[in-house]
Amino acid sequence: MRRGLSLFLVWLPFLPGACSSKESSSSEPSASGAGLGATAGATNAGRIGGGGTGIGTGPSGGAAGSSTTGGAPPTTGGSGASGGTTPTGGSAAAGTPASGGVSGGVAGSPAVTGGSGGAQAGASSGPIAEKLAIADVWSGHPVNFALVTHDDRQFAAFYDSERRMTIAGRTLGSKEWKLVRLPTTLGWDSHNHIAMAADSEGNLHVSGNMHNVALIYFRTKTPLDIDSFERVTSMVGTNEQSVTYPEFFDGPQGELIFCYRDGGSGNGNHIFDVYDPTQRSWKRLLETPLTDGEGSRNAYPVGPIQGPDGEFHLVWVWRDTPDATTNHDLSYARSKNLVDWQSAAGAALQLPITLGGSDIVDPVPINRGMINNNTKVGFDSQKRPVVVYHKYDAAGSTQLFNARFEDGKWVAHQTSEWDYRWDFGGQGTLVFEIEVEGVVAQPDGALTQRFYHARYGGWGAFRLDPSTLKAVETIEPPLPYPRELGAPESTTPGMVVRWQADHGKKSAGAQVDYYLRWETLESNRDMPRDVVPPATTLTLYGFRPTR
Repeated sequence: MRRGLSLFLVWLPFLPGACSSKESSSSEPSASGAGLGATAGATNAGRIGGGGTGIGTGPSGGAAGSSTTGGAPPTTGGSGASGGTTPTGGSAAAGTPASGGVSGGVAGSPAVTGGSGGAQAGASSGPIAEKLAIADVWSGHPVNFALVTHDDRQFAAFYDSERRMTIAGRTLGSKEWKLVRLPTTLGWDSHNHIAMAADSEGNLHVSGNMHNVALIYFRTKTPLDIDSFERVTSMVGTNEQSVTYPEFFDGPQGELIFCYRDGGSGNGNHIFDVYDPTQRSWKRLLETPLTDGEGSRNAYPVGPIQGPDGEFHLVWVWRDTPDATTNHDLSYARSKNLVDWQSAAGAALQLPITLGGSDIVDPVPINRGMINNNTKVGFDSQKRPVVVYHKYDAAGSTQLFNARFEDGKWVAHQTSEWDYRWDFGGQGTLVFEIEVEGVVAQPDGALTQRFYHARYGGWGAFRLDPSTLKAVETIEPPLPYPRELGAPESTTPGMVVRWQADHGKKSAGAQVDYYLRWETLESNRDMPRDVVPPATTLTLYGFRPTR
């Protein structure tokens, strides 16, 4: 099953992997992955989230409106839809990121809510095979939802119009959804995405609505039966009182892994647990946290994602405080088994990985334009990992960089030639003006790369020189959905389209790629709004991809 955090192009919606922090674009950690991140006022063609990777916002202590639990046991209810949205000013763009991802797409560095933008250069969407309304959903701020298809069953996890965590289930082919509400309610925090997975026995696992609060986790007692969800108050029993960025993904043997951040922005560690479906129990995958900020900082990882070489690859920045300007020292690690980790040169890394023990890709200092969750891994035609990020150039403009391990050392290549400085900072979920995605090797050996730039028309894509990794051409970015679906339908000003890719396991011969679509306002730094917008409709779309 491929659950992951980031979008991997030639259009593979999300690689397996993923403990990336996700959220809407956030100052706190933020930037996604599926990914996925938000953009400043452009009429876009939507943002895709992955549960993954993505853009995200990291924690910065408790944010206004953090999760609350309680209430009655799960209840079932019907679905309904309402609302739509209308585009907000800005330039027309083919795909606007969602706030928060991976998504999408993971502990440490969030993915954009709703996901981050879409497929990378490589494939485009085909005809709409299915369109099915699920329910009215919360639209006051972005937060990642989840979609899992397991054999012939399909499940969506979201916050309904009253902000209740809700699970919808159906059998493929049916037009009727069954809804169950779980006893936890969303506040105003875009960090509080939902992660969902099915284990090898078919039991569903759901975790979410957390930003530096105690673990919130539900599991079914009966396979694929959403009426049998029960609250499980502990997985392992330790380091579960300050949880953010929950993610489920498959390990190298197909085992279910759960990762999350323990602690807060500027002082947190990343934890990996592994599930035994026969015993219905969790245990630590690693005897120590994967990363350790030593009480002075924390890592914001994106990944791990499994590359074409079969290894898992992870990138992260270190961050000293909840202020987004304090990101520094882009770092990398790889592993065959998620237990033993190495540098790009193959040297063993001691766990937990600290700043002093990291494989530094680029020693970017604080206040130099690098942000968490806007760091991704792609792969060139030789299957070598290429790490993408942005920072200020010598003139002070924000540029996209790609770094590759060449002749025994990391070499940073400036890819873009933009004349704009994204001067971000502060705490809370930020609206991302720039988003980056990993390079993708095309069948002819060429490299392409998607990006989002609010000042350069929204979503775009580069064709790169394979040797210098410099952009040689700007090309039309393909999207996994028809472009017309990227325009908001709501009459509420300021709405943005959000997308969430399917993280489940396709049946053999399946010819449809599924996505969730809904609309929300941009993030509001995790603070309540004076006026609550009307709900919008969460809709399932099935597309027949053209590759």
